[in-house]
Amino acid sequence: MKFRWTLMCATGMAVMQAVSAQGFKDCLGIQADPVRLACYDKLARNALPEKSVVITDAAPSAPPALPVVVRNALPPSPVSVLSERWELDPQSKAGVFQFRAHNPTYILPVYGSSSVNSLPSSPATGHALAQGRKQQATEVKFQLSFKTKLMEDLFDGRSDLWFGYTQQSWWQLYNSETSANFRETNYEPELILSTRTDYDLFGWRGRMVNLGLLHQSNGRDLPLSRSWNRIYAQAGLEQGNWVLLLRPWWRIPEGSKDDNPDITRYMGHGDLIAMWKRDGHIVSLLGRYNAGSGKGAAQADWAFPISRQLKGHLQLFSGYGDSLIDYNHSQTTVGIGVSLSEGL
Repeated sequence: MKFRWTLMCATGMAVMQAVSAQGFKDCLGIQADPVRLACYDKLARNALPEKSVVITDAAPSAPPALPVVVRNALPPSPVSVLSERWELDPQSKAGVFQFRAHNPTYILPVYGSSSVNSLPSSPATGHALAQGRKQQATEVKFQLSFKTKLMEDLFDGRSDLWFGYTQQSWWQLYNSETSANFRETNYEPELILSTRTDYDLFGWRGRMVNLGLLHQSNGRDLPLSRSWNRIYAQAGLEQGNWVLLLRPWWRIPEGSKDDNPDITRYMGHGDLIAMWKRDGHIVSLLGRYNAGSGKGAAQADWAFPISRQLKGHLQLFSGYGDSLIDYNHSQTTVGIGVSLSEGL
């Protein structure tokens, strides 16, 4: 028995030595769970011998004690932010049908507005309320978002097909007069064809181009129904701790069934996101602007560490289109809460 246990331990030590210490450090630095697990799986496959010996005797009742290594901080990730989120490099591949972060997932228990839109309206026929709604300026806002890869290595191995979903809700939790109703919920499914690129533009490295088909609606009946469909192209660039995402879009015409025919006047024809990430802090700035109408919006988000799995989240918004029901209503909002994941 002692000889067989010694043989088993020696075999295990040989396998562990076959995996480089640097490889473990690289895997440990990856934040996205599917990518980190895929990294460990790859190390394990490379370390396993072609032939193995099966020991049938029962193991000792108590295995030998193992050394414990305590780390004060995670090493830097071996892959960039864009590569980790969109699997742009071989070491970041996690396979299909893995749930990944898309847009941020957060809950803001305190979300206050400077201007309550109690009488939402649209120029479309039958899309204006006859009587104002009773609502409070302070409510709860939360967002859920994920994506999963449907197909990979398309078009000569350079492209992947993703499905993404984002849901935002504005909840009048503190409003007893309306039985704490959900004031608005927006649903946003999309298909994304992501193509890997590698070029230099004024010191920025262009990593990807996304082509997307996006639907957004609030699932309401008249007169509060709002929806639109877009086709977009998005370029992703990075430099050090910075990421830039430039996304122009074209709205698909809806004809006589259009809930909000003037929505691009307020929401514009695209958006720009700049993100900075360092030491667990993530700051992102989003901007939209229509030069023809002079309308637009800006949003700033700051996620800061609370624990390894949880971040605080501060959000500031100013302009038009905080939600679909408010697409043509200007306001300034501030929210504070926590986020579970920060996406791109």
